[in-house]
Amino acid sequence: MKITVLTIFPEMFGDFLKEPVIARALSRNIAQIEILDIRKYAGGSFRHIDDDPYGGGAGMVMRCGPVLDALESVRTCESYVAVMTPAGRKYIQKTAHAFAAMKHLILICGHYEGLDERILNHADGVFTIGDYVLTGGELPAKVVMDSVIRLLPGVLRSEATQEESFEQGILEHPQYTKPADWKGEKVPQVLLSGDHEKIRAFREREALRITRERRPDLLNESLNENEQETAESQ
Repeated sequence: MKITVLTIFPEMFGDFLKEPVIARALSRNIAQIEILDIRKYAGGSFRHIDDDPYGGGAGMVMRCGPVLDALESVRTCESYVAVMTPAGRKYIQKTAHAFAAMKHLILICGHYEGLDERILNHADGVFTIGDYVLTGGELPAKVVMDSVIRLLPGVLRSEATQEESFEQGILEHPQYTKPADWKGEKVPQVLLSGDHEKIRAFREREALRITRERRPDLLNESLNENEQETAESQ
């Protein structure tokens, strides 16, 4: 697949493209990444990409012209355009899988006080990575790119992603490694038993316990009736 990022800070993606998982996907031609500087599409010697908001208010708003001109230079009939802004719907693992199946994903990074609302009219989706505000959409774009690229066939072993948090609608079970005893803190004995069925049952119970403690909202959204009864009985 190909991912194109529209940003006014392309330098923020330099080191990111060298990260092991991303670099592996690029070197194997599993993914292509294009970083496009919106400023190149702004007219005038100062290349202004923002202006004061109509109606007054603090901050500056990114203008339609440069952003949409940049978008049209790379958009094709196979493109899906996603805007990263706090005023979007929450980005979740299900969305990552949907993006990973696309041929061309375009991510538009907002900045300053935000984007002219008319830009959103040209997008296929508007997303946020959480209920908080960041300085710009570059960090969320990196989050999306990482979550999508790791799902592409050939980047990671398929079994490495099958039991992760959110893949089954709940959080992942706790993990342990050597030593078995760290200053009195011991690995649960069942994990050392070699009994695969007991280990599977233990991990399932622990995944439900952790989800109930940390993200109870996921239980209401994702568990079937039998799983819900199991969770409530713990």
